[in-house]
Amino acid sequence: MGASLAAPGLRLWLRRRLARGKERHGRLAERRGVDPTPRPAGRLLWLHAASVGETVSVLPLLAALGRKDAELHFLVTTGTVTSAALLQERLPGLDLGLRARHRFVPLDVPRWVRRFLEHWRPDGGVFVESELWPNLVAAARARKIPLALLNGRLSAGSYARWRWLAPGLARRMLTSFRMIAARSEPDARRLGRLGAGRVETTGDLKLAAAPLPVNEAELDRLGALLGDRPRWLAASTHPGEEAIAAAVHRRLAREFAGLVTIIAPRHPERGTEIAAALADLSPKCRALGEDPPPGGIWIADTLGELGLLYRLAPVAFIGKSLTRRGGQNPLEAARLGAAIASGPHAENFAAAAAQLEEAGALVRVADEEALARWVGGMLRDPAAAHAKGAAALAATAASVELPERLADALLALIGRQEDR
Repeated sequence: MGASLAAPGLRLWLRRRLARGKERHGRLAERRGVDPTPRPAGRLLWLHAASVGETVSVLPLLAALGRKDAELHFLVTTGTVTSAALLQERLPGLDLGLRARHRFVPLDVPRWVRRFLEHWRPDGGVFVESELWPNLVAAARARKIPLALLNGRLSAGSYARWRWLAPGLARRMLTSFRMIAARSEPDARRLGRLGAGRVETTGDLKLAAAPLPVNEAELDRLGALLGDRPRWLAASTHPGEEAIAAAVHRRLAREFAGLVTIIAPRHPERGTEIAAALADLSPKCRALGEDPPPGGIWIADTLGELGLLYRLAPVAFIGKSLTRRGGQNPLEAARLGAAIASGPHAENFAAAAAQLEEAGALVRVADEEALARWVGGMLRDPAAAHAKGAAALAATAASVELPERLADALLALIGRQEDR
């Protein structure tokens, strides 16, 4: 859950973020709740998703809501430029036309959030996972906006911090929600202990997200270029993991002629830095227009192409997990039938990783040596890799109806005008 920010100095902070590419030119005013865009006529549902993972998870929900209520408009807020870029790319595919729009969420300053809510006047608000800002929630409650928390997530560490530092604030925020749907039983228990009322465990909305899209022509081109070369993918890597992937490549290249190791950093702007660190391997960089080498390292330092990469190399390690950073989402790989490995530090996606592990779709690797053994085993035995990919597909297929159920619940929630 978020923490409130103070107004002084935030304008300067926003300008600094803009200079670093963390904000969009021409859209800083949205972060202060200022927006000249007229509110659409009719009913408006506001959905807030913090970043890319949460944004991807609400796309099937948006599609379901749009099908069930042809008159409903949607305002989707996020806090990152990457999530804004993703929505710009994906919203047209939901067949919502002009009914859906993206805005950056205002910072948690009382007058800024009031200005935002007074302008948009949503008929309901949906918060996804754990992105809760005290002033924003309080202002919405004061306006009697029905609020829902979907895919509610509260780690053991976050629970302990809120319980120790601000239990009263946590209770006030959580009791503002008329509907709370937790992604797992442990999350539901922790939310309840912090003061939430009735919490329903509905399952993980991220399991129900659609497969990542792909440019089919580019997939065909690169697939033909790679041919039958052995290859694997280190996806969403963070500092330290690229060196491990390179070390695994050096080990396995002696056995697998023409091995291509694809490294897709979580932050694509690190591509040149990674290439410099691995200069002895002469890596190629996709951001520079370079195709995979006949054998070697290919740095996929572009945004929004994991759907392409998982299809090209369905033997995938999910990064941010060999170092103590909490892991990245393994479900995107699972929905595309990849054999998956994760390091031991996947706390941010513990429930999803555990479900995939139980299904035989995900393997935990502790270090470079274990990762090399796993990748080598998958490359030696394509049938085993295919079986793990099939298990991943089956595990994610179980939640395909969740967006429909949540859409029905949300429409019932905002339809209760007499409760306002």
